[in-house]
Amino acid sequence: MKITGNLPAILGCLIIGSLLSVDASSADIEQMVEKCSHCHGKDGASAEPTIPTIAGMSDFFIMDNMAVYKDQARPCPEAEYVDGPDKGSKTDMCKIAGELGEADFEALAKYFSGKTFVRAKQEFDPAKAETGQKIHDRHCEKCHADGGSSAEDDAGILAGQWTPYLKQAFEEYSSGEREMPKKMKPKFEKLDAGEKEALLQYYASFQ
Repeated sequence: MKITGNLPAILGCLIIGSLLSVDASSADIEQMVEKCSHCHGKDGASAEPTIPTIAGMSDFFIMDNMAVYKDQARPCPEAEYVDGPDKGSKTDMCKIAGELGEADFEALAKYFSGKTFVRAKQEFDPAKAETGQKIHDRHCEKCHADGGSSAEDDAGILAGQWTPYLKQAFEEYSSGEREMPKKMKPKFEKLDAGEKEALLQYYASFQ
């Protein structure tokens, strides 16, 4: 999914139209997953730097994010599909999540949480990554375990996620457009621009 606004559409591109049923049958799930692949790549492994990989995220993390969108509690920039029959058409996550039922959330979360997270192959600065590791260990490890590579903490996988996506997410938090967890807020707000960049380089170093 190509982002046309300034912010990323986390977990974007799930499904629209007639596929948005309250009860997700096997056929519905297959079609919903196919829709997701037009933005997030096969089985949720994104090939687009501004689109997050959702494969391997915990089912709670996926469902929680979808619920936030459904409540319109975070920005929903307009975005467009980059592949498939809907290529070029525009949508946003608040609209998509608002039309999905809870059973759809659960079915998609179960599917993608069962897939393997694929780390992005991307450039990074080794020196900054080394600094970023120290910052992560000091401020982030408690909630983002194993260098941000664990899905079990329900905080999302940062290690190996696309840097452009994470950078835009950082900008959402910094601007106040995206609400931070209470435990994260005081730690994140203490970081300067250089420290945030070092964190991004550290997460990019996981390949």
